[in-house]
Order: sequence, then structure tokens, then C-alpha cells
Amino acid sequence: MPVRVVENSAPSQVSGANLGHTSPPACTLLSVGQAFSGTQNVSSVQKDEAWRVNVRIQGCDLDHGYLCGTMEALNVPMADTPVVTFWEGEIVDAKNYTFFTGKWEASPEDDIRHWTKFPSFSPLVGQVEADGGKSLDLSNYQYIFMRWKEQYFVNVGTDCGLTIAGFYYVCFSCNDGSINGFYYDPNSSPFQKLELKSTNEGRSGFSFSSYELQ
Repeated sequence: MPVRVVENSAPSQVSGANLGHTSPPACTLLSVGQAFSGTQNVSSVQKDEAWRVNVRIQGCDLDHGYLCGTMEALNVPMADTPVVTFWEGEIVDAKNYTFFTGKWEASPEDDIRHWTKFPSFSPLVGQVEADGGKSLDLSNYQYIFMRWKEQYFVNVGTDCGLTIAGFYYVCFSCNDGSINGFYYDPNSSPFQKLELKSTNEGRSGFSFSSYELQ
């Protein structure tokens, strides 16, 4: 989701942890055409606020740890219309991507701090601290961890009052299709929480909701 700009300047291990080169579990709830809806808390010291956002997955390639889609933020106070962005995702599979981001101004400490916000990460933290989770086998784990990075605005210009400088740490449940996430941007309010539920809409893309503020 786009982030509002602040105007202040002109298992330890899981079973089979040594088999780290397998794809994440096949999950019908994470595929092109699945829809999700929810809220993102964008609270800051000035106000408590949540935005609704729709996200639609346009592509998903589990073998290469990749997915992409669009995200639409609704009722953005600083924009005249809903704001749509295109995002690309990295699936943490210990093959294509590990739990350590290695870019976007995120340090390993930032990674651990955000991943540990997810209860489902608890059994993995010891191995991740040791090697980023490279030796973990996540193929049978019922949660899929991802990073979502917005790449560009689709329907508005960069003067819309939002920024897409940061990215999302995401945890997807294969059991019920729920999504939880936390937005990271050193220049934004920390831990903006994303909570989404599967809506089982049409098969033309992944639809999801989220919000964020600086």
C-alpha cells in the first residue's frame, strides 16, 4: 500500500530443517484470482486511523518465489480518487529468498524485529538468527512468509501525497487464507499493521486490503 508522506521538510527449527531447497506448500488460497479484503492501521502520534485497500494478484510463480499484483487504497484523505499501485513480492522459501531482506534499508535486526511480530514465526527464529533460515525446510509449513514491494503508482502521480518507499513483511495462512503484515519504512510510522481475509472473489487476480501512513 502507499504510505502517506510526512510533511517535515520542505525453531529453533522445524521438522526437516536441513532440507532447505524446496518450494513452499502448494496453497490454492494463494494463487492468481484469489481476493482478500481488510484494513491497515495507519495510526501515528497525531491520530488513529485505518484505511481499506483492495489488492489483486496478477501473477504467482512459487517455483521462483515470485508474485505480483495491484493494490488499491480507498478513502485516502490526501487523494481525490482511490490510489492504485503495482507491487511485486518475494516468497521466503530458503531457495530464492531468505528471511534477511538485504535491501530497502532493512538490516538483519529490522528483519528479525518484524518477523517476530508473527506468532507463526516463533518456531523458526533460532535458525533464522543463525543463517537467515537458509537451512529451513518450509515446504510443509502452513504459513508462507513474503515481502511485498510497491514498484510504481498506476493511476496517479507521485504528487498524490503518498510514498511507496517502504515494503511489507507478510505472513499468509494456508489454513484460512488470512494475511497479516507490517509495513517498514525508516521514515514512516513503525509497524503499520495489515489484516486481510480471503473473500473468494473471481479468478482474474489476487485482491487484498491494506493501509499505511507515515
